[in-house]
Amino acid sequence: MTLRHSLIAAALALACGSALAATLRVANQGDSNSMDPHSLNESLQLSFTGNVYEPLIGRDKKLGLAPALATKWSATSPTVWRFELRKGVTFHGGEKFTADDVVFSFKRAAGEGSDMKGYTSAIKEVRKVDDFTVDIETSSPFPILPDVISLVYIMNKSWCETNKAEKPVDRRKGIENAASFRTNGTGPFRTKERQPTTRTVLVRNFNYWAKVESNVDEVIFTPIGNDATRVAAMLSGEIDVMEPVPLQDAERLKGSSNLKVLQGPELRTIFLGMDQKRDELLFSSVKGKNPFKDIRVRRAFYQAIDIETIRTRVMRNAATPTGLMVAPGIKGFVAELNKRPPHDVEAARKLMAEAGYPNGFEVGMNCPNDRYVNDGEICQAVAANLARIGVKINLQAESKATYFPKILSRNTSFYMLGWTPGTYDSHNALSNLMATPTEKGQGLFNLGSYSNAKVDELTLKIQSETDEAKRNAMIAEAFKLHTDDFGHIPLHQQALAWAMKKNVELVQLPDNFMPFKWIVVK
Repeated sequence: MTLRHSLIAAALALACGSALAATLRVANQGDSNSMDPHSLNESLQLSFTGNVYEPLIGRDKKLGLAPALATKWSATSPTVWRFELRKGVTFHGGEKFTADDVVFSFKRAAGEGSDMKGYTSAIKEVRKVDDFTVDIETSSPFPILPDVISLVYIMNKSWCETNKAEKPVDRRKGIENAASFRTNGTGPFRTKERQPTTRTVLVRNFNYWAKVESNVDEVIFTPIGNDATRVAAMLSGEIDVMEPVPLQDAERLKGSSNLKVLQGPELRTIFLGMDQKRDELLFSSVKGKNPFKDIRVRRAFYQAIDIETIRTRVMRNAATPTGLMVAPGIKGFVAELNKRPPHDVEAARKLMAEAGYPNGFEVGMNCPNDRYVNDGEICQAVAANLARIGVKINLQAESKATYFPKILSRNTSFYMLGWTPGTYDSHNALSNLMATPTEKGQGLFNLGSYSNAKVDELTLKIQSETDEAKRNAMIAEAFKLHTDDFGHIPLHQQALAWAMKKNVELVQLPDNFMPFKWIVVK
């Protein structure tokens, strides 16, 4: 082939590549609150920033562990894991990826302002062996470490230092830095434009170390909070993918010849939490004491909630009521414990009277209205249910942009939260939601400070136990203790529903993550 023919072939290949490249327009009911990968342990944010940043160990299309910035890992002793790092990887700014970035990122994720401490609380030290080898030492044997760190994303040390972003953005305190709006990851996409609450644009990183199973070279992400507006944009073709699909519009979208709807189970559990620590609730008519410290009040709230009506009317049968804080599919799930006490208004009233509240009381309730499926409507239904036992709920439903900073600072008496264990293991829920909060990060999302010393003891044993039968028995014991304490009020697992144009092919994962590297527009 002559040089002239080679140049023509190259030009044709480039033209074909350009013709195949696609822009993907994605809409969600809420925004990714920050571009900082350590600032908020929330699925949408971690899903979105996971297209830009990467962990040492990632997940495949079946949620199994897969090499990412580490190519190999092994336990060299009961408390030390060695990671061999991928060579030849560069950050979007051109900096070379090395062990220094790993050591820095784990220290950052474990430090002040981080929302990812729950994933690092068992780590004693992260040590650089050489430029492409790192040892992670844990305080005690920790066989599930590879699963636990799959959401700890790696940042570039020099970029953070240059941009004064050594510490994570702390949304609880309203502290922002360069990492809120700009990124420098190693992932398949990089940030081109960031307009919080309006739109964020990602473009392909053509220097990415791996093959990308996608022809998408630009992603325009737009938060559209109003359900009707989001559906209209989908029907008119203004967007290519939307999630979640409002339950009342699923059949309508399915009926469009240009669209398809993917539905499937989600691993997220929606639940209610109560402040059980303060001697007096922040937002209540009860003065001088805390009603939620009384198990009779917690049980009364639980039994007053008509979960079947919420399932059929509010969730339109697209939810599975639960008695546990984890879903089927999570390792350690105990089917025989997944039972709720019966909905019984009279029994709830009797419990309230026995606790000294025959006429009920007033209490504030915090709830998002753009994070979970029909979250605002669920809270309204709960408020109506509790009114039947004399409890007046002062409901404050708001955007997650203001909701999360408020409840994560524990500025709440009664709240809603959803949780998907990032490790797909029950230990994650125990450690983050049910263990007594500590400064190292245990119980970081136990926002009502439920506390049971035996649950704490079991949680520590579970993270070190390698015998599966013994481990499962301890998980079941911990869940039983928490259930008997009415430590939280689990509601249901919501169902996933995404809509897209028929020419879009993607992978719907039960953790509700959406990797753009697996999306093809035909």
